[in-house]
Amino acid sequence: MISLTDLRKFKSEGRKFSCLTCYDASFAKALQQAEIDTILVGDSLGMTIQGHDSTLPVSVEDMVYHTRAVARSNSYALIMTDLPFMSYATLDDALQHSRQVMQAGAHVVKIEGGAWLVDTVQALTRNGVPVCVHLGLTPQSVHVFGGYKLQARTRHAADQLLADCQAVVEAGAALLLLECVPAALAKEVTERFGVPVIGIGAGVDTDGQVLVIQDMLGLTFGKVARFVRNFMQEQSGEHAIVDAIKAYHAAVLDQTFPAQEHTFQVEL
Repeated sequence: MISLTDLRKFKSEGRKFSCLTCYDASFAKALQQAEIDTILVGDSLGMTIQGHDSTLPVSVEDMVYHTRAVARSNSYALIMTDLPFMSYATLDDALQHSRQVMQAGAHVVKIEGGAWLVDTVQALTRNGVPVCVHLGLTPQSVHVFGGYKLQARTRHAADQLLADCQAVVEAGAALLLLECVPAALAKEVTERFGVPVIGIGAGVDTDGQVLVIQDMLGLTFGKVARFVRNFMQEQSGEHAIVDAIKAYHAAVLDQTFPAQEHTFQVEL
């Protein structure tokens, strides 16, 4: 089974690692067969599974339900679970809801934000809950951002994100996840901090890559994000889905994904 110790070892050795979202038992078994390193039980299930137009309606109960389904069916990957919108607004909420998802089978909880999460990260870590902090484009704040847009486009904004990373890492964050930020900034974060850094729309230089599994299998209806690659269209045959997942894993490790066309290049 992949652990946080393994991810830190991968980072020190320069070995990339793969991550995909997963919400059910069937895909959890497929990800195990493909030896995907980490699983994110993401609140993206609000859109991919429940049909909402954002992650905001997702509840803690939803996350517990789907975490249990995944954990029962995958004994290989490190499992991260999102704490959904407003479920960690207070320390008591964060502790209570983290307990629920960890007891359901998560190994790490993921929360969105910046330096203001310092007290939360410290409290969770002190109580034995490893934390991944999600920065950059944070979908739970979509209405604050005014939509799903590239973040940290200027040097000032990049410096603010770096300061946020510094604060949460010093507070004990075990992982960072950067979404939709310039590749140069993601590289700077990855090189500066000792914790593993996962990217989505953040270039090839992060320690790990994550995609929504429906996106990498081509089950995206409507506009496709720039950072998505359809691995399913490259496969054929009886085991095409597992082969597509294996192809994603291999592309992350050999750094052919993300390529230039999946990356935001911004002069900072």
